[in-house]
Amino acid sequence: MSLLGTLFNLKGTFRHGVHPDPHKQQTVDLRIQRVPFSERYVMPLGQHIGVPAKPVVEKGQSLTRGELIAEPGAFMSTALHSPVTGRVAAIEACRYTDGSFKPAIVIEADPYATQQFQPQPPVDWEALSIDEFIQQVQRAGIVGMGGAAFPAHVKFSIPEGQRIDNVLINGAECEPYLTNDHRLMVERPAAVIRGAEIVRRKLGARRATIGVEDNKPDAIATLQTELGDEPVDIVGLPMKYPQGAEKMLIKAIYDIEVPAGQLPRDCGIVVNNVGTVVAIADWFDSGMPLIERVVTVSGPGINYPANLIVPLGTPLRDLLKFCGGLSDDTREVISGGPMMGAPIASLDVPVLKGTSGVLAFTESETSRPREYPCIHCGRCLDACPYFLNPSRFARLAKARLYDEMKEINVLDCVECGACTFACPSSIPIVQHIRTAKDNLRHQHRRSHSE
Repeated sequence: MSLLGTLFNLKGTFRHGVHPDPHKQQTVDLRIQRVPFSERYVMPLGQHIGVPAKPVVEKGQSLTRGELIAEPGAFMSTALHSPVTGRVAAIEACRYTDGSFKPAIVIEADPYATQQFQPQPPVDWEALSIDEFIQQVQRAGIVGMGGAAFPAHVKFSIPEGQRIDNVLINGAECEPYLTNDHRLMVERPAAVIRGAEIVRRKLGARRATIGVEDNKPDAIATLQTELGDEPVDIVGLPMKYPQGAEKMLIKAIYDIEVPAGQLPRDCGIVVNNVGTVVAIADWFDSGMPLIERVVTVSGPGINYPANLIVPLGTPLRDLLKFCGGLSDDTREVISGGPMMGAPIASLDVPVLKGTSGVLAFTESETSRPREYPCIHCGRCLDACPYFLNPSRFARLAKARLYDEMKEINVLDCVECGACTFACPSSIPIVQHIRTAKDNLRHQHRRSHSE
């Protein structure tokens, strides 16, 4: 790998965006540690985008760690595996992070088990056809680990006639407070590069690129040290939010704009999160499916912030207890980052495949400032990386004119929250947009069910 390849497009960026305070100092230097195993785990069947998984176990059945408990319900679906050795306590509706109840497999951990995963012989991924590779990734239950939880194997299913030239690994981690991807790059650089190389070679891409914001110099240096002769570039990027959005990262690194309504693969690019390629490396090297992930626990309301490796299904209450509990002035707990995450309905909801962080905020972070009328200053337009009109969306949403919002491309909004952050009138623009999009989705479902 040449030095030129390592440094190319160092000053590349995308237009618009915002610059929130990173707030990463609490956990940026904290090594990943394993959280103690809990007594009870809840595995929702629909913790990924697409069709929920279908249970293949029964109540009372004994399980070993990593055993398949639910198979994909369709192609746009993925498998679930037991995060612990134990038994199936129930298959029932359980509370989800948003307060709703959804079908889940409840597992009681065996208190006498070591809970060590037994590695399996490596899979000869080079000998697999692309269809076999896709099936393996689906069988492993791997999803996008940046928060969206999009089934990873779907991205690798490239339509006939399209070619992938570049695999882009997202190590930007632009959300404030979160450092789980950062620590993965520092502590497991070999797995990051190996996972990237597996994906690159199976898709027939020329190169792989790992994009990292330049507030992570140790991650950039560690990845560079780990590189051998692999055609992998490590690219430093200026700090900006939402740098980690797929289309923004592509623009920053390749200076390519993915048109509205198209996907990165239409431009010859596949984008995966750092955690996703680490999970791919773990599956093909040791047979470990996606049964645990790294979660950042941080925020002013946390007594002992940490980066934790957490079995999926672990109650958030147990994570917070391990971190010394919440301070007395905590007012809200967020799943994910402060820009795109959402308040949780209960401390007993589980860690999911897409849970990148658990943040505790006090009154000073959660008190809602007084909302004033829009002054038409245009700051939300300057902030929006997709060149949409957030203030118009907010006005239409308040009037419940959702169909008009659809006509002016509200569905292109990724709900990054940059508009709300930039608004001097403290209008919760992104919340209005989310409400409108939820209503449009409900309308779509009703029209197709009649």
